[in-house]
Amino acid sequence: MPILPTISTLFIFISAVLVVIGWILVSKKKYHAHKRTMIAAAISALLFFIIYISRTIFVGNTSFGGPDDLKIYYTTFLLFHITLATISAFFGIITLRLALKRNITKHRKLGPITSVIWLIACITGIMVYFLLYIFFDGGETTSMIRAILGY
Repeated sequence: MPILPTISTLFIFISAVLVVIGWILVSKKKYHAHKRTMIAAAISALLFFIIYISRTIFVGNTSFGGPDDLKIYYTTFLLFHITLATISAFFGIITLRLALKRNITKHRKLGPITSVIWLIACITGIMVYFLLYIFFDGGETTSMIRAILGY
């Protein structure tokens, strides 16, 4: 299903836009709109994650199809992105939980940090998408299930 990477990347882009809008809303003291927007951002990120994990399990991951001399740079960039995405997801869950539990003092401290890390992770994720599917032809895709079961 070659459209899945595009759909999942669209969801992460929407999530990033919503985080920016949420940040603007909270700066204008529109707290109810901020809450709704940030929940929508979290749902968009969750939809991305569900599509990404489903595709990874059932279809597999696409390897870098660009020139071999760029592969080390791509791999380094990908590891940077994965690290940021993992940290931002962890921080995002904590930040959202703090807000929903009305621990606003801690939420206000952690929220800006989470938002910046999240935005960088989103931007690098979109760049990974462009490197895999737009700038270069994607490499081989192997299903995790096939790899595990050996067929």
